[in-house]
Amino acid sequence: MQPSNTAFAELDRPVFISSTVLLSVVLLLAAIFPNAMESLFASMQSAIITNASWYYVLVVAVILISVLVFAFSSYGQIKLGPDHSEPEYSSISWFAMMFAAGMGIGLMFFGVAEPVMHFLSPPKGDPGNIASAREAMKLTFFHWGLHAWAIYAIVALILAYFSFRHDLPLTLRSALYPLIGERIYGPIGTAVDVFAIISTTFGVATSLGFGVDQINSGLNHLFDVPKNQAIQIGLILATTALATVSVVLGLDKGIKRLSEINIILAVLLLIAVLAVGPTIMLLQTLMQNTGGYLTELVSKTFNLYAYEPTDWLGGWTIFYWGWWISWAPFVGLFIARISRGRTLRQFVIGALLGPVAFTFLWMTVFGNSAIDLIMNQGLLELGAAVQADESVALFKFFEQFPATEFLSLLAILMVVVFFVTSADSGALVLNMLSSGGSDHTPTSRRVFWMAAIGITAIVLLLAGGLAALQTAVIASALPFSLAVLAGTWGFSKALYVDHAKRESLLAATPTPSVSGPEVAWQDRLTQLLRHPRDAEVSRFQRELALPAMRAFSEELKRHGLDARVISDIEGTGSVRLEIAHGDEIDFVYEVVNREHPLPDEALIGVAMEKLSAEETYHRAEVHLSEGSQDYDIMGWTSEQIAHDLTEQYEKHRHFLHMLR
Repeated sequence: MQPSNTAFAELDRPVFISSTVLLSVVLLLAAIFPNAMESLFASMQSAIITNASWYYVLVVAVILISVLVFAFSSYGQIKLGPDHSEPEYSSISWFAMMFAAGMGIGLMFFGVAEPVMHFLSPPKGDPGNIASAREAMKLTFFHWGLHAWAIYAIVALILAYFSFRHDLPLTLRSALYPLIGERIYGPIGTAVDVFAIISTTFGVATSLGFGVDQINSGLNHLFDVPKNQAIQIGLILATTALATVSVVLGLDKGIKRLSEINIILAVLLLIAVLAVGPTIMLLQTLMQNTGGYLTELVSKTFNLYAYEPTDWLGGWTIFYWGWWISWAPFVGLFIARISRGRTLRQFVIGALLGPVAFTFLWMTVFGNSAIDLIMNQGLLELGAAVQADESVALFKFFEQFPATEFLSLLAILMVVVFFVTSADSGALVLNMLSSGGSDHTPTSRRVFWMAAIGITAIVLLLAGGLAALQTAVIASALPFSLAVLAGTWGFSKALYVDHAKRESLLAATPTPSVSGPEVAWQDRLTQLLRHPRDAEVSRFQRELALPAMRAFSEELKRHGLDARVISDIEGTGSVRLEIAHGDEIDFVYEVVNREHPLPDEALIGVAMEKLSAEETYHRAEVHLSEGSQDYDIMGWTSEQIAHDLTEQYEKHRHFLHMLR
């Protein structure tokens, strides 16, 4: 059986050293020349908005269409991992971690602010009326809806597919494998991972700037705590210390638990505002907002205001598209890490539709409630406060509800936990990028990256460079978008090959039953009802499967084919036949000793690690290159195994024929 791996992953020195040096250089420049850096990045952003808005719109549209095609076409049944793999995390834990990493702080910061700002300053038409209220919610849905999560999803799909199904490193370089092959392990791959580290560090640090600003505003609003750099640096140090504790605890005990706590708090806050606010009106507007969003999805996707130019597009839509793309290396890699074992369709439904549905509910409850207070209840000061300082929007909003202090404290707690979760998951991603895709690394390495995020946030805050570096992150979306498009093209090619392999298994001419007429049905039934132990399956592999593979291999060599047999019964619990086909896809046939729970109703849903040896049995399962074929050959004769080898190899040859 597979032993537990206790060795730590090697540090990727070229990636680690290069990224650390570049990060240090940029921070020094931001600290020494903040005005020059801000001016440079501002001019870059202006040039992008003027000349490349159409390109950003096109890229995001292509990504959304691609994700939907991959999920809901015949490719949707392909798994992110071997065919026999199962999800590592429950749906609730998976959703909570994904949501906390992807948009947690953003919803807290913009849930009230963005709808109100669109309502009071629409891209066209008069502000402050019913039409602008309706348009404000459609625009908010548009910026936080399917497009944003599709960008995250495409990067996560590409990385999870190549890492878990094709054993490539779980780093950004693997997205380019279909295009440059083994060269991902050279300078090109190193450059891609270094770029991802720089982008992720600044992306997380600048996002944490939103969190610190909002926490400080909340404390100032409730307790008259001064709002200044000293307080904000203290908040960064405190929350970074909490995040470091979470980093030390690891993914399951740290990020997972914090994410689950935050999703519970978010639901409680959502229910409280929905119950106290205009409940029926909010439920009605949720339906209408969703309908309006879906109705205008295509027109808004491609709307560049070309016939009526406006600065609004660059300040909002293009800003958001660049921001989501620049965050995709971080969020996409993190989502990929926790998504092994799900099919493409399951992944997209969970990672696209689930978060979007929750986001729409959140934005409606907070956004429409705020608009109602301004438009129908005459609370004009709320709109003025939001326009003056977005960070106080949520707390000014809570002033209109019972238990104001409690709601505000709960919101501050949520921002802190989202802050910690984002920093923690960011450190996890940075650690993986600098360790060849593995998160099984020394604690000190993870703490280093956590410290790097905190130091970056503090330096930028002191240098006044948060806004400049935020712009730089958006500008970095331009080159990364090219990598995303290239990776999407390569991913589609890989899915075509994978799908062709699945089709070939169905299309090839079947051979006679491998059981053979010499096996009595009573003997087959007896074998079917047995529950072999580990030692029995190992003996079967050694005495029957291994000789059959060796005989098959020798026969192939007589025909000029390159075949070899690999036995690791005591280690990985497998015996394996490999047939090399040069530039074409090789054939792999493996018999794996796999443990399963006994068919007992009391054991349903119990994790394997909690079962005793008496509650499990073992199977000799056939695996091909794409994973388990879900059938057991325990008890077969060597002749029957050779027949099965022949049948599977025939199907593989048919598959190669389909690709030619």
